[in-house]
Amino acid sequence: MEHILIFEAIKVEGQCPVYNVGDRTIIKGPNIDLKHSDAVCVHALFCLGPFLMALREGVPPAQLGLSKKKNGNAYFHCLDPGKPYTNGGTVLFKVSTSQRKELPK
Repeated sequence: MEHILIFEAIKVEGQCPVYNVGDRTIIKGPNIDLKHSDAVCVHALFCLGPFLMALREGVPPAQLGLSKKKNGNAYFHCLDPGKPYTNGGTVLFKVSTSQRKELPK
């Protein structure tokens, strides 16, 4: 069964123009679920891009270097370094998976 990926902004440093803490982006199969997503940022998608298929297929995040725990959530940062280098901000994301058709709250 294909996993649903939920990536949630858990920390924002600086001024991110897209995400606030708690905002989520939902990926179901090859699609971004716009109906249930709070925000979508191409910077965040590009950062996670190389790992999307592996996480969707259930590869443990620790095996990909995205977690210390064997069976935990994955973590990644967006690529915007924030001030003083840019006018934006950087976001730390937690990626969790679900095999259910319904999204966890």
